[in-house]
Amino acid sequence: MKRDVRILLLGEAQVGKTSLILSLVGEEFPEEVPPRAEEITIPADVTPEKVPTHIVDYSAEQTDEELQDEIRKIRTKWIPMVNGRTERGPRIPIILVGNKSDLWPGGSMEAVLPIMSQFPEIETCVECSAKNLRNISELFYYAQKAVLHPTAPLYDPEAKELRPACAQALTRIFRLSDQDLDQALSDEELNAFQKSCFGHPLAPQALEDVKMVVSKNVAGGVRDDRLTLDGFLFLNTIFIQRGRHETTWAILRRFGYGDSLELTDDYLYPSLPVPPGCTAELNHFGYQFLQRVFEKHDQDHDGALSPLELQSLFSVFPAAPWGPELPRTVCTVAGDWLPLHSFLCQWTLVTYLDVRRCLGHLGYLGYPVLSEHDSQAHAITVTRERRLDQEKGQTQRRVLLGEVAGAHGVGKSAFLQAFLGRSLGLQEPTTEPSVYAINTVHVSGQEKYLILREVDADGLLDVASDAACDVACLLFDSSNPASFAFCARVYKQRYLDGQTPCLFVSSKADLPPGTLPPGPSPAEFCRRHRLPAPAPFSCAGSAAPSTAIFSQLATMATFPHLVHAELHTTSFWLRVTLGVAGAALAAVLSFSLYKALVRSR
Repeated sequence: MKRDVRILLLGEAQVGKTSLILSLVGEEFPEEVPPRAEEITIPADVTPEKVPTHIVDYSAEQTDEELQDEIRKIRTKWIPMVNGRTERGPRIPIILVGNKSDLWPGGSMEAVLPIMSQFPEIETCVECSAKNLRNISELFYYAQKAVLHPTAPLYDPEAKELRPACAQALTRIFRLSDQDLDQALSDEELNAFQKSCFGHPLAPQALEDVKMVVSKNVAGGVRDDRLTLDGFLFLNTIFIQRGRHETTWAILRRFGYGDSLELTDDYLYPSLPVPPGCTAELNHFGYQFLQRVFEKHDQDHDGALSPLELQSLFSVFPAAPWGPELPRTVCTVAGDWLPLHSFLCQWTLVTYLDVRRCLGHLGYLGYPVLSEHDSQAHAITVTRERRLDQEKGQTQRRVLLGEVAGAHGVGKSAFLQAFLGRSLGLQEPTTEPSVYAINTVHVSGQEKYLILREVDADGLLDVASDAACDVACLLFDSSNPASFAFCARVYKQRYLDGQTPCLFVSSKADLPPGTLPPGPSPAEFCRRHRLPAPAPFSCAGSAAPSTAIFSQLATMATFPHLVHAELHTTSFWLRVTLGVAGAALAAVLSFSLYKALVRSR
């Protein structure tokens, strides 16, 4: 809702604009009227809507031509002046004021009704008298109300029905409030809705009265003592027709809608800074909310969302938020059915990759209203900087990112699908590949989300700096030794000078190894660079691939200082052994020299 209201009084000279302002402020008709009143501000605490209101006078210059028809002036001059250039955007609401009603006992309402029908931005018409102080306060109250709660975006007076945008917004609100998805609001759901929007539930008798009014006026508006969507829309139509459109606006704004009947950026994207080196993760509030959303739409209670159930969940979005690559990104069952674990994995991925997008998605699901929190930022935690994790030798992050790099044809995509439990024999060709795969692994008894991102081989050697990831997996084809040389160059170019732990993986380990070219072997290369020994991997056949290598990647990402521990331990004991041997040799030589000296004496 607007933070303040500006009311501009427009009209021909001598119609009483300045007198209206001075009569409102002084509560009496002024004896002397200046050409133009100064702008005045009415404080928020003395206005019905508790919003500061600024009243601005307009002074029109006299022209030689005297216009005879005031009604024509409104139609041809003043309304086009206000809204002439806003044909497609939201129009400024207008109040028609018939001043000096003390001089026109019969009134002029009949003359302006055709104009009100022609211009939907005209909220109402008020007859008043600055001299008699008649309807002065009411005039400015209606003007303030027209700004804060305009009728035009909500209701079509000619068709006597809600405008499509309003009906669409209220339909989304109804679906969010229908917690059991039975296409009707029970008394419990109605009271939860009422309390969320207005701070208190309805009395039992008031509930019955509401349903009685609906059932008498709308066929099918009440079903099994529950309010249907048609009944819900009818109630809001009645509110507007009876001049209580602020009630409908209160509902719309509670669910995030602005004056244009679109969800506002402030609602969808609350401020949540993520500094460089930090990441965003869902916290337990976010996961609890999403689990409730999942259970609400899992109508058959089989633990997985079918495509139809997922479509129902997305009905409150302007468009489906997830693309056709979803089955290649998370584990699915029975084709494209999405179990709870994978549902949460996908949300975790979206949060990590694009926190703004996640905030918007949670907003569409009504998180601030249904969870009773100020905003969906409450569902997300920003982690500490990755550099601090590396200094402390471990990370508290629950979500880890691993890059999978390698030459063309080494099996990167198959490696990602194996992470989702799909062996090579079960991987079907697809036109919708995904460069991401996410699943959970356990590290020291803790569950971690591991995201694997396939890096395009073409641009790997062009990137000199260490990428922002927690672990790197350098994949080479054991049957094609040339692919290891590519990985070695990538390591030196991309990861050598950084602190990202790296693991070389020998894919297609089920195939005979190829002939190694001159130079260090993969094992020798890793030993020279103090890296873990290359890990063999194969996902051939129909059996589920081993998960050991993915646990190793997650462990390396969680405890980067332990990556070289094995090597450090070996080096330490080697130094100790050499030191002991050297000391023993020195002792033997010293003793021999001592004996020689004794003999010489």
